[in-house]
Amino acid sequence: MNLPAEFSERMQKRLGAAYPAFLRCYEQAPVKGVRANLLKLTAEEFSALAPFAGERVAWAEGGFYTAAEGLGHTPAHHAGLFYVQEPSAMSAAPLVGAQPGERVLDACAAPGGKTGQLAAAMRGEGVLVANEYVPDRARILSQNVERLGITNCAVVSTDLASLARALPCYFDRVLVDAPCSGEGMFRKTPAAVTEWSVQNVERCIARQRDILDAAACLLAGGGTLVYSTCTFEEGENEGQISAFLARHPEFTLEETRLLLPHEVRGEGHFAARLKKRAGERREAPRLSLRRDAAAERAYEAFARDFFLRPPAGEVTVTAQGRLFLLPCAFPAVNAKWLRTGLELGSFDGRRFVPAHALAAGACTQNVRRVQALSDDDCVRWLRGETLPAAFEAGWGIAAWRGFPLSLAKAAGGVLKNHYPKGLREP
Repeated sequence: MNLPAEFSERMQKRLGAAYPAFLRCYEQAPVKGVRANLLKLTAEEFSALAPFAGERVAWAEGGFYTAAEGLGHTPAHHAGLFYVQEPSAMSAAPLVGAQPGERVLDACAAPGGKTGQLAAAMRGEGVLVANEYVPDRARILSQNVERLGITNCAVVSTDLASLARALPCYFDRVLVDAPCSGEGMFRKTPAAVTEWSVQNVERCIARQRDILDAAACLLAGGGTLVYSTCTFEEGENEGQISAFLARHPEFTLEETRLLLPHEVRGEGHFAARLKKRAGERREAPRLSLRRDAAAERAYEAFARDFFLRPPAGEVTVTAQGRLFLLPCAFPAVNAKWLRTGLELGSFDGRRFVPAHALAAGACTQNVRRVQALSDDDCVRWLRGETLPAAFEAGWGIAAWRGFPLSLAKAAGGVLKNHYPKGLREP
């Protein structure tokens, strides 16, 4: 690999005698990993189900090394049972220490791997806000939140400074996986090599500083802030933290981790955990509910027939007729909201149509009508084909090995396929 000369000089100065070992890493293939979605199954269950799951990743519960390709086409991926994630990148979210019932912010969340880790730690309880400033990346984030079946997450797209003005001292824990120069992406994404420059490093340092200052404001007294990057540049890592502590004496540094590719099995990552001095934890105005009595009645009628026990929460209806179930009190923020909790479906003034997210977030044991698909049936189903129905007329779920794949509707002995067309296999 033809590394930028300035990058090589900086790393040689940083690593000294270890630099040759670091350089030899670029003669090897990138390290790949998958992480089990612990909201749906245990690491042991995933290992037994997924032949592509190799050795465990030491620093991440549910993390596995893999050599497999094309995992996005597997039934397990469609069912939201795992997330493809580089092993080093799995190291930051566990440092956050998220707990059920807390208020947690993933500040720079796309594409959603760390959001999934935080959600699993929270077990569906509490307020999880995943923010992504770039709209296209925010949409990808929202899609991954849906696929993983996360029900207590609000996905928003705004700048962190605006969020900090709206929610000062609100969150118990904040994760900042900051935009960076991406030096840990060189083997995985060759374009990162051509995009690297000293000027870009300096731009990243300035942007990271502003993001960290906003994160400090968002964090409640006594809260935990984790800052991470996928770069090795000292100015973006240790230097950034030193400068932050000088500006914010209310914080103390608890731990830092620098994973380098010649020392661990991974592409490399940096993370630092900081603690804010005990102090104020503020409340915030609650996200207002838009009520629509007809839409709610239509959903409730569907839910009584579909679920054995409908999920708890408050129903809100968007101006476009989309219904969401709010399992917790999300804070009000003047921002673009892509998702608030579990999307239930839509109402056009006459009828309720359930959303795919309703199936992705469901447990098959709580659904009245479930059709188990064989592996062969699953291949057909993911292509959008219909199957003979195994249950009476009505809405249900098509499941693979006990895990929901999508909504299904039986009529006239035929199981109609409601897997979204954009997600189907060719």
